[in-house]
Amino acid sequence: MTNFKTVAHGEIFGAAYEVNKSKFLAHVKHIESEEAARDFVQMIRKKYFDATHNCSAWILGERGDKQKSNDDGEPGGTAGNPILETIKKNDLTNCAIVVTRYFGGIKLGAGGLIRAYSHTAALGIANSKLVRMTAFKKLSLTLEYNFLAAVENYLRNKKISVANTDYADVVTLELLLLPEQVETFLVELNDLTAANFLYEELGEVLIPVGCP
Repeated sequence: MTNFKTVAHGEIFGAAYEVNKSKFLAHVKHIESEEAARDFVQMIRKKYFDATHNCSAWILGERGDKQKSNDDGEPGGTAGNPILETIKKNDLTNCAIVVTRYFGGIKLGAGGLIRAYSHTAALGIANSKLVRMTAFKKLSLTLEYNFLAAVENYLRNKKISVANTDYADVVTLELLLLPEQVETFLVELNDLTAANFLYEELGEVLIPVGCP
């Protein structure tokens, strides 16, 4: 799996910008598919049906290999592409942005439009919660109850996440570790329990980690 930066799930982030009486509104959202991107663009167009333009761009994929932009009636290359380039400049993927424009009666020219759409998109990203989708190894750890307190204390000190705990005849903990943590973890756990544990690697998962 590839780590990548994106917008946090579940919320539409926004910003507003005004230049020469034209009002620009940014709408930023996390997306997982082309269908979701299209639905988001249509939702914004429907909500702001009275706007002069609803220009958009989105990038998809862990490597950002799916991209699309739309000028929605603005001169070619002055709206959708500047929004797209702003997403790329911020190293984001699985991200869609729609910039709504209400024309104020004063033409901005091609350069002015490019700057306005880029700036509005950048403001929207700046107001968004960004996360890095990070690959974690999922491990199943089984041990006797007499080792549980020491192991739980160790996990707290190392800030290792416990995704699930099953209390049966023995305790089974489902842990999430960064790939580079696994080898050291197993060595230290071996010392802590005198090798009285069993473990199984359950693959990798992507977990959102907040960006500074």
